[in-house]
Amino acid sequence: MSKNTAAILLLFLLAGIWGSSFILMKLAMYTSDGSTIFNDTQVASLRMLIASLVLIPVSIVSIRKIKQKKDFLFLGAVGVFGNFIPAFLFTYAETSLSSGYAGMLNSFTPVFALLIGSFFFKQRMTLIQVTGIGIAFGGIVLLMKAGNSLTGGASFPHVLAVIAATCCYGISLNVIKHRLGHLSSMQITSLSFGLLLVPGLIACFLFKTPAVFEQSEHAWKGLGYILTLSIVGTAIALVIFNRVIAISSTLFASSVTYLIPIVAVILGTLYGEELNLLQVISMLVVLIGVFVANYLQKLVAKYQKRSA
Repeated sequence: MSKNTAAILLLFLLAGIWGSSFILMKLAMYTSDGSTIFNDTQVASLRMLIASLVLIPVSIVSIRKIKQKKDFLFLGAVGVFGNFIPAFLFTYAETSLSSGYAGMLNSFTPVFALLIGSFFFKQRMTLIQVTGIGIAFGGIVLLMKAGNSLTGGASFPHVLAVIAATCCYGISLNVIKHRLGHLSSMQITSLSFGLLLVPGLIACFLFKTPAVFEQSEHAWKGLGYILTLSIVGTAIALVIFNRVIAISSTLFASSVTYLIPIVAVILGTLYGEELNLLQVISMLVVLIGVFVANYLQKLVAKYQKRSA
């Protein structure tokens, strides 16, 4: 198998793993008849704790390679903004939003990465990128309108929670790019999660997570979804992502952003979630905006370089 073929197959596998995380959160919280298993804070705290525990062996190896103490401050920021806060925001959002809808809104992450990079890390934005951000914002407005047209609506606080989570991702991505570029992806992920072990443990007891196993007959089934979310969606997905970068490029690997919401929507509809035409159109508008903001500039520059 050629490297290009392997990279494409791995990219689709990665999109499947990350795209399914939205429905896994929903399945961990509710049974098929709508009864609650774990609440949103319990799912998020368990997810963080399990992922931290799984990555402990890698964290122990990685910590020996840290030579600058200030790196721990930035790793903590990645842990908090890239994992901890978004985990709670997404599960809270999915108490009202469908998993597919949340997956669509998640596609806004690259836009926030550009905005935060420009405002706080002096990363210059071009006219093409500003145009792309404007298109993506328009798509978000349409998405919010589309969600409100569904049964039960999509309340603004829950939509805002996902947008806040993508903003957190944008902060994390910029910290990684501008402050932790000398560390590998594996070191950054394992150590940022390692720093979340104690907070994750505290959150589990604070939100009375252990009591669920005594109160709900579906608790172990719900835990199975959370284990899949934590282990496959974090540790295994990281290995796949690093492999895609190794045999292709960072730009190619980041194109998974386009596939994640599609997977989330397909899985959501398979589990009976409602989907309307305006949502589909809105998602396409957001994805076009993300493409223009993140990739069109590079493609234009590449074309101009070839033409020169």
